[in-house]
Parts: sequence; C-alpha cells; structure tokens
Amino acid sequence: MKQVKKPVFFIVFILIAVFTYFAIAGFSTFYGDIETVHVRGVKDIRWGIDIRGGVDVTFTPAAEAADVSSDELDGARSMIETRMVAKNITDYEIYVDQNSKRIICRFPWQSGDDSFDPEQAVKELGETALLTFRKGFSGDLAEGQTYEDLPLVLTGTDVARAAAGYDQQEHQWIVSLELNPSGTDAFREATAEAKDNGKRISIWMDDLEISAPTVQSVIADGHAQISGSFKDADEAKSLADKINGGALPFKLVTDSFSTISPTLGTGARDAMAIAGVIAFALIAVIIIAMYRLPGVMAVISLAGQVAGTFAAITGFFAFNDSFTLTIPGIAGIILAVGMGVDANVITNERIKEELAAGKTIDGSLYIGFKRAFSAIFDGNITMLIIAIILMGAFGTPDSWASIILTPIFTWFGVSTAGSIYAFGYTLAVGVVLNFLFGILTTRLMTMSISRFKAFRNPAFYGGKKREVQKNG
Repeated sequence: MKQVKKPVFFIVFILIAVFTYFAIAGFSTFYGDIETVHVRGVKDIRWGIDIRGGVDVTFTPAAEAADVSSDELDGARSMIETRMVAKNITDYEIYVDQNSKRIICRFPWQSGDDSFDPEQAVKELGETALLTFRKGFSGDLAEGQTYEDLPLVLTGTDVARAAAGYDQQEHQWIVSLELNPSGTDAFREATAEAKDNGKRISIWMDDLEISAPTVQSVIADGHAQISGSFKDADEAKSLADKINGGALPFKLVTDSFSTISPTLGTGARDAMAIAGVIAFALIAVIIIAMYRLPGVMAVISLAGQVAGTFAAITGFFAFNDSFTLTIPGIAGIILAVGMGVDANVITNERIKEELAAGKTIDGSLYIGFKRAFSAIFDGNITMLIIAIILMGAFGTPDSWASIILTPIFTWFGVSTAGSIYAFGYTLAVGVVLNFLFGILTTRLMTMSISRFKAFRNPAFYGGKKREVQKNG
C-alpha cells in the first residue's frame, strides 16, 4: 500500500482554501471609479429571469410567411440579438426552433430601471429591422449628427443574400454580398466614389453601425465582399446573419409572452441562499460529530465542491463561459452537495466497519476508500447520465447535450429550455466535482493526516479503541 506523505494534507487544504476564496470573492482592481474584474466571484453571477425578473417571448413568422427558410430564421435571430445589444441588454437567451419555426427569446429585467415596459421592449424587438448601406462611417459624423446624415446607398431590400466564407488566397474570413438589380447600379456608383476618395461604406442596423469596410475596388456586378475584420468563422457568419436579418421579407409576430416580477425572484433566491448556508452548517456539524476527523476532511472537500460549482457558473475558468443561474439551478447545486455528503457517509461508514473488525488505521482507511468507491461511482454516474439527459431534452438546439441526444429527443420542444437546463447543468457540474473533491481530495487529506502521531488514535476515525498505534 502506497502511503500518502504528511505534507499532502497542507498542500491540498491550502489549494482548496485559496480556490474557495477566489471562487466566492473574486478578484478585481480599481483605477479611479473603473473596476477591472480579473476573477469573477459570486457577486458576478448572471441570474436568470426567474430570479432577476424579465421577459419570456416566442416569435413566429406571420401567416403570409409560413415557408421561411432556416437561413432566414437565423437572420431574424441575429436581428433580434443586434437590437438587444443596442439596448445594452447583454444577458439574454435566444435560439431558433427550426422544426416549428419559432424564435424563443428570454432576457432579464433591466437592472435599476423602474420604468421598464416589457411589452414595448418585445414590440421593438419584433419589428422589422432597417438595414442600410451609407457613404462614410460613424467617424465622419460631427457632433449632433446621426447616421441618417450619412448619404444613403442601399437598403436591406437591395440585398438578395449574404453568406460567410473563407478566401483561400488571402487566408481570411469574408462575407459575400449578392445584390438585387435594384442595388447593383447604386452600389457601383457609390463604390467608385468611395474608392477615388479613400472613403468607407458603412453598414447600419437601425442606428447601430455593424460594419464599416474600406472600399478597395469598384463593385459593378452586384457581388461584393467584406473582408479584413473577422477573426473567425463565427464572427463572419454573425455579420452575414445580421445582414440577412435586416433584409427579411417577412414579419415576426408574438406567439407567446410572459413576464416575471424581479421582486418575487430575488426573494426566492435569497431564501434559498440562506437555507443553503444553514443546511451546509448543520451538515458540517453532523458529519463531524458522527465521523470526527474524516468528517472534518469531508467538510473541507464539500466546501471545495461548492466553490467549484460557483466557478463553473461565473466563468472563473478561461475555457468556460459564464452561465445563467436559475432557481432550479440552485436546486441542482443543493442536490449535488447531497450527493457529495452521501459519498463521504458511505466511505466513513466503511472505515468504521473496518476499525470495528480490528484492522489498523492504515488498513481501515485503505480498504474503506477502496470498497466505497464502486458504490459512489455507480451512484454518481447514474446521476450524471440523468443530468445529461435533462440538458439534452430541455437544452437549446445548439448545446452539446442536445446535439448528442437529437436522435432520441427530437420530439421535445425547446421552449422549455432555460430553467430545467440550468438544473441539469449545475447537477452535472456538481457530480463531476464530487469525483474530484468527494473522492480524491478527501482521501488524500485523510490518508495524509493519519500519518501524524497525534492522530494515530482510532477514536479520531470512529473507532472505539483508545490505544495509540505506531506509524506503519
């Protein structure tokens, strides 16, 4: 049996303590009144509309536009997204259900705005976007001028389609434009003038400038390219979708609409947070009283598991984007913590059984952790499978879980995504972290602390013998 060295306990404990602190408190610096967030903490959690309050709306094409294509729906989605960003609504969920031709949109109540009118916001989002091409760009505007002061070249109706592509010769992403006959002549004249004068032709969605490319050649055949400003395929496709969205020939209508009070959601969040803290404190007291020293190790690991879950929600890790936390998501965290407690209870009961059978401390710890692993593994894998199924069945169509399970769950409507998906996400994260903290770190700390002479009494591990055993 390979022994765990004494310093391991201190190394693991310090790592968990530091990680827990930064995962909860975060880290930011100030330059005057400007705050720069380096590590996101609990205060940076993006709360869902069921907590912060907000709007849940589903758009569908009007009856006269029932046969819209997938590209047109994607364009409409980008149009709505553009309008949200223009209104500084950046915490939103928006996705397309291609099967039923619906665009599902959720966005939170505007923070600190007592006059927020959700019906007016939905109306503005669903209005047809005005796409225009204009001579010059925002940098040419004098104080007090608006985009309408720039000479108009084309409107969205002059663009047949836009598509993202890759230029093999220049090794860069581009957006190709195909103009209608109505726009070909106007664009030829405008590009000739801009090229001669070293000017730009900007593209606007309503009053938001979405691109301002420099004109490098005269476009006379109705086929143009926008290049030089895209870092990847997604960015190029995003612009193409916005252009297509502004040129949509159909009208969106509101299929369903609902709101939730932010006061109700915040109250439920605070109540669950207080209940969670109290429950964790009670669990810590009970598990320490029952299992003594291994119980202390279990509480430390549980704290690390909770911190890891918060880190996965806030975007603490560079490879993971922040996640919107809903009330069911909080329930997922609590259930995952319960799984972590269960894992430690199973292990510690095994250790007590081995001590009662007369085995040494080292033997009891080794056999206890080994025999408990299979039961813990089976339970956690089952829960992880359930969490992935929930994420696949109730997730957005472009989520990895939905893509994997599409052949099985094609009959599930995506309008239920959001809150139940958050439950599956936090549960899945918690179960994965339970393997790390509930099994690995608990074992390392317990095996390490048992090497100290002061902790060689079986009573510290739930045994009844009081004599002190020698190391080894």
